[in-house]
Amino acid sequence: MDRSGIEFSIPVIEVEGLSKHVALADGQGELRILQDIGFKVAAGESVAIVGASGSGKSTLLGLLAGLDVPGAGTVRLLGADLFALDEDARAALRGESIGFVFQSFQLLPALTALENVMLPLELAGADDARAVATQWLQRVGLGDRLRHYPKHLSGGEQQRVALARAFAPSPRLLLADEPTGNLDADTGRAIIELIFTLNREAGTTLILVTHDESLARRCGRMLRMQGGRLQEAVAHAGLGPDA
Repeated sequence: MDRSGIEFSIPVIEVEGLSKHVALADGQGELRILQDIGFKVAAGESVAIVGASGSGKSTLLGLLAGLDVPGAGTVRLLGADLFALDEDARAALRGESIGFVFQSFQLLPALTALENVMLPLELAGADDARAVATQWLQRVGLGDRLRHYPKHLSGGEQQRVALARAFAPSPRLLLADEPTGNLDADTGRAIIELIFTLNREAGTTLILVTHDESLARRCGRMLRMQGGRLQEAVAHAGLGPDA
């Protein structure tokens, strides 16, 4: 246990024998997207999943969240077997436990920045959704953009709204899929610094999908995907934002 009180021996994610195959359109066999993946992520860890386009890393991230169903294998989120649950139960566990940051921001265009951040809090039944959402938007530097719609925000500002939305419900796990992919280099660096800072302050477990190995080395551990297989796991010491 570290000074923040996080017990690092408790797995947030446990993956065993995970495989995903899809039938080819011509009916001649199947495409193996993931093959026999297995690893664990402890509370408070930061883990990068790296690999070329088509290596299976985004498919793996979707399975970790229970957004897709594997052909074989298990994913346990906080001890719960995701694929032993029905779709509604998976969605409930996901809503309680996981925050998401996507390359394409995934903000609802008809909602203001404040309303986008309030939405997961309201779905969770929070009584103080407006106050919490306001605090998080102020935390990411958007206190003067509460009533702006996504179309009136820059890409970097939209990703800050997405970060506030992800962290506001106090998730145990943050899943980030190429979070700087749609941003210019300077804005991307600022967003990455913010992700690591917020993650450290909140004590959240981070799993980051990226093709950028310099970014991946900022995490405590790197999982490399190639051809649907987990090729190696590399531990890094002291390569976070404070290194």
